[in-house]
Amino acid sequence: MRYISSEAIANLNISPSTCVDWVREAFLMKNRCQLPPKISLHPQGNDFFNTMPCMLPSEYHTFGCKVVSRIKGSFPALKSEMMLFDSLSGEMTALMNCDWITAMRTGAVAALAINTLRKSDAKIYSIVGLGVIGHAVLDCILATNSDIVVRLMRYKDHAEKTIGQYSGYPNVAFEIADTMEHLVCDADVVISCITDADGLLVPDINLFKPGVLVVPVHTRGFQNCDTVFDKVFADDEGHVKGFKYFSQFREFGELGDVLSGRIAGRANDDERILSYNIGLGLHDVLYGHKILNLINV
Repeated sequence: MRYISSEAIANLNISPSTCVDWVREAFLMKNRCQLPPKISLHPQGNDFFNTMPCMLPSEYHTFGCKVVSRIKGSFPALKSEMMLFDSLSGEMTALMNCDWITAMRTGAVAALAINTLRKSDAKIYSIVGLGVIGHAVLDCILATNSDIVVRLMRYKDHAEKTIGQYSGYPNVAFEIADTMEHLVCDADVVISCITDADGLLVPDINLFKPGVLVVPVHTRGFQNCDTVFDKVFADDEGHVKGFKYFSQFREFGELGDVLSGRIAGRANDDERILSYNIGLGLHDVLYGHKILNLINV
């Protein structure tokens, strides 16, 4: 058994586009995995500890379990570790820090959902929340898209710093919004990467134009869209069926079923779509399996 640090994983220089490929692979094998819904425990307020087990298909001979926490005031807000086992022998093969994995698989899933469900001529991508996860989402979007406008919600100097950080990208123009109304009013894709929200982020549902795709990465702040938008997608039904308005979704499906062709995704460019990508232990464990193979080469 070996310990693999987040720094060791980062030093592998795994590209954002590879991260998107890995989550696609994970979604397409989902129906062959043993994947119970995560267990979420709350020590106080909106803080949480999530336990996320997954058994990959037999050819991977890998079982893993990630524990991820979010404690208010911590930096980064999300922390995580994962245990990996050889499912043939029961031997523990690795204890792996998952800070990099959690960020990049979250960013990759959001980018894959966006690339799958956005309208055909999507141009303006609006983002609120520019922490570790927000930057991971942006990394994966920019690695898989070109000629887009990214509109950032102003918060302290985070938007300006982000624009400076990504100034070398030739395929993107940046804007800054000072209000949520400006952020979403004509956006084709709205992405929220904030880890906590009190109430609704955009109370006026009419600000979301026809064809918009809303991706609340941490699920909060857009519940007024649940019963109004034409379609709602998620990475796993078990993770959202406890949502207050689940029974009132107009149409629901899993992203993996869209990717595999079992169900339709977007039917036309006027549909307003909501994508709840809660996060699957499957993605973490597949990432861990691939990272362990890279390190062992």
